[in-house]
Amino acid sequence: QVQLVESGGGLVQAGDSLTLSCAASGLTFRNYVMAWFRQAPGEEREIVAAVSRSGDNQYYTDSVKGRFAISRDSAKNTVSLEMKTLNAEDTADYYCAAGRTASLYLVPLKTQSDYRYWGQGTQVTVSS
Repeated sequence: QVQLVESGGGLVQAGDSLTLSCAASGLTFRNYVMAWFRQAPGEEREIVAAVSRSGDNQYYTDSVKGRFAISRDSAKNTVSLEMKTLNAEDTADYYCAAGRTASLYLVPLKTQSDYRYWGQGTQVTVSS
């Protein structure tokens, strides 16, 4: 049984930093691209960041480039999202996701349908 369990969400002030973590179990972690998605109230779920199987390459949506950093620890089967300079537009439920790909170094998975496994989500609220 595959489980992705997120942690680290909370209420912060604009300009603050926050790090989300996702612990994966029940899957061969190295075979999966790992990603963070978010969904704000009334909005569609969107990809925030993704990291290749090797951990060497990352993808970021434009609005978080330079502020967020995704990383993975294959020894611990975890993926993290370090978020800096948070603003009100970052307020959302954040979801960890795993998608299988043959590519070790690329991040070819950009849409929800590319990802098979999902966590339950963690809420991030940024007050201005």
